[in-house]
Amino acid sequence: MVLGFNHNIRYKGELFHVQTEDSGVANPHIITLLYRGGTILASAKTSYADIIKVEQLETVVESIMKEQHKDMMRRLKNGEFDARIFPDGVPAGASEEQSPAAEEQRPAAPAAAASPAPQQAPAPPAMARPAQQAPPVPPAPTVPPASPAHRSLDEVILDYLITGEDK
Repeated sequence: MVLGFNHNIRYKGELFHVQTEDSGVANPHIITLLYRGGTILASAKTSYADIIKVEQLETVVESIMKEQHKDMMRRLKNGEFDARIFPDGVPAGASEEQSPAAEEQRPAAPAAAASPAPQQAPAPPAMARPAQQAPPVPPAPTVPPASPAHRSLDEVILDYLITGEDK
């Protein structure tokens, strides 16, 4: 089993979490989830049952996981989920050009091998429970996008991971 990936990403003034996990050879699939405030907004699942006997399976699975994780971040950054995330339009104070920044990066904790939990597919995004309404929060001050010379290392790394381009 390969350790997973977790990233907190700020996009259009909101904080999102992307999580990718390997379920192991007993249940050979990779799941990536996009969260906002504990609510699953999107999911992607890839089976690798057809390549279970390949040499260096862990390396191949890790490569698939990285690509699926980066793809979910790309899809978020490219606005694919905007209609679902912001049904009333982008929140005030959020800039269209605002680049997402990786807030945190850490490996996911491996699932307990001794007592596997029953596997249940995540609910399709359309059937996910709606987020509870939080009291109105004053909008965060708008921060102009950082110039390439003034971006944090996290922003540089995230842009590179998502686009593959050195900006």
